[in-house]
Amino acid sequence: MSRLIAIVLVGVIGVAVVGLKLGQTPAEQMQTFAEAYLETLDESQRGLTMKDFDSPTRVGWHFIPKDERKGLMIGDMNDAQRTAALRLLRAALSEAGYGKVNRIMLLEEVLNEMEQGKGRWERNPQRYFVTLFGDPSGRAGDDGDETDGDESESHDDRWGLSFEGHHLSLNFVCRGNSVLDSTPQFLASNPATVMQETTVTLGKGTAVLSREEQLGFKLIHSMSEEQKDAAVIASEAPSEVRFAGKPQPEVTKPVGISYAKLNQSQKDLLQDLVATYTDIAAERVAQERRAKIESDGWEGVRFAWAGALKPGIGHYYRVTGKSFLIEFVNTQSDPAGNPANHIHCFYRDLTGDFDLPVDPQN
Repeated sequence: MSRLIAIVLVGVIGVAVVGLKLGQTPAEQMQTFAEAYLETLDESQRGLTMKDFDSPTRVGWHFIPKDERKGLMIGDMNDAQRTAALRLLRAALSEAGYGKVNRIMLLEEVLNEMEQGKGRWERNPQRYFVTLFGDPSGRAGDDGDETDGDESESHDDRWGLSFEGHHLSLNFVCRGNSVLDSTPQFLASNPATVMQETTVTLGKGTAVLSREEQLGFKLIHSMSEEQKDAAVIASEAPSEVRFAGKPQPEVTKPVGISYAKLNQSQKDLLQDLVATYTDIAAERVAQERRAKIESDGWEGVRFAWAGALKPGIGHYYRVTGKSFLIEFVNTQSDPAGNPANHIHCFYRDLTGDFDLPVDPQN
């Protein structure tokens, strides 16, 4: 195993050894680790890492390969800084979520090997960037200046975290002991399934987002023809998830089959599928997501499918609730040409990502 990959994996091991502080909320843990991370940085690194909370870059997100991104790159950190950054990320995620994120990063090695190092984009598992918006200490605005009380309460004490790179965009807004928002949450996997032997960390058979895909197939396959007529919205899958890179998702009319039209085993499947997305976040945040869905009512949730009903041919699904949107698409080939072996999927907040309201014109 290369030193470069070993360092990335140390993030998982180091967090497990140090442990997250019991009794603290995810927001408090994130604050603790954000402040500890900042203490490891020099002035120039802080300049790259820290942005104003109201910076336009906070809502500028994307998962495509890019030559430049906001924030400080994991690969430009020393070992102590890298471990501190990954501890911060681990505090924001569940164990399962952190494991998926780590493997998505390591898939860059697989892509580099498949492309024989000759691709247009640098495939580097450390080409992921950490950005903090506002002051995690909560002291922003405490400079003696007079400010409007409502404005100070709603803005000055919030802070945000972005962890982003190829096929990953994770975004959080915190205030005090609360995570106010944890979307957009975007994960992707190329290849969806590693089909060839490799000489890198992740080997043949690795399928990072297999649960997201297989639960979707299991649900659509369980349906009667009448149910499929309601669920299937198109014979061909779209090429991409909607609203990619946009600060807010559009609130569109829900389509597909309603939860109320499913039998109990299908309802259980749909709940398991949704939980696969909600539970990427730290457990308490995931609980809050699930509680919100329960409060809104499962009866209003709809599941839609487009494209093929078997792997290897483009397929897509969408789950729409009152306050959340899930989309999954697998239509692109991997670098070896294996069709429909490249997954994109997201979880978004229909009341507004980034702790901002959805544009009422949407």
